[in-house]
Amino acid sequence: MQDAPPSCPIVVGIDVGGTKTHLRAAAEDGTVTDHVRTSSGWRPHDPEAAAAWLAALVHEALPAGTRPSAVAVGGHACETPRQCAEIRVALRVLLDVPALVVGDAELLVPAAGLDKGVGLVAGTGSVAVGRLSDGSPVQVGGWGAVLGDEGGSAGLVREAARAAWAAHDRGEDPDELALGLIAAFGVSEVPALGAALESATDVSAEWGRHAPVVFAAAGAGSALARQVIAEGGRSLAALVVRLAQRGVAVDDVVVAGTAVLAQPALYDAFVAWLAEAVPGARPRPLRVPPVEGAVSLARSLV
Repeated sequence: MQDAPPSCPIVVGIDVGGTKTHLRAAAEDGTVTDHVRTSSGWRPHDPEAAAAWLAALVHEALPAGTRPSAVAVGGHACETPRQCAEIRVALRVLLDVPALVVGDAELLVPAAGLDKGVGLVAGTGSVAVGRLSDGSPVQVGGWGAVLGDEGGSAGLVREAARAAWAAHDRGEDPDELALGLIAAFGVSEVPALGAALESATDVSAEWGRHAPVVFAAAGAGSALARQVIAEGGRSLAALVVRLAQRGVAVDDVVVAGTAVLAQPALYDAFVAWLAEAVPGARPRPLRVPPVEGAVSLARSLV
């Protein structure tokens, strides 16, 4: 990692994820500054607070006295154009530079070097975004672990618990999936899983961290776990279908997120369902950090 000298003009891209934030500053001479921290304190539904948080991050990451020429942000839970615009306006006032704020999934297409397409994230949660021919953004999914986020790690754990409960109600003995969940949540039996899940203070994070249990159970032969993963892949493909139905071009689907890219079983299920539902769509796993998309957007502002 290198620090950009204060005298060298730089653009700043920021990827604010659900748990981790990545800032990358790129100078004209090729010098790059990377700064990674937790997303603690990120409050996207309070535009003034969100802008202050971002401005403090920029000042924290850059050498003293450095003023960026432009800043672009992909923010987790920036769910509407109005919300993003309000953060952008507040951020521009604080930094006095051109600024752009979009949802974090919108970083994927430019990060892949594309002008158009779908960005699909399946990490802790799941969301897909695209744009209509007039440039209007469209987002589907991203409703959080309680209501949605199917195919994300938290959603997989929720559905795994539902599958274990259903098997228990059918009178079946706990299989590898149920036993894994019991151990992960520190309870004594399947019926106690409900209270354990409901007691979470940060539902998405606390449920999502147990997702490896689902994949381990599938590897150990759990038919329930394999079905949960297959349905997770189907749900991710359904996000692309919804975008297509709303008029978004879905020829290229750029995929990111630890849940889907780190787990071949989930990615393969998604690809299989996508091929069946939208035969012309091309899945493209993102091989560079999403923050590259933010840097690309920042460059477009200058």
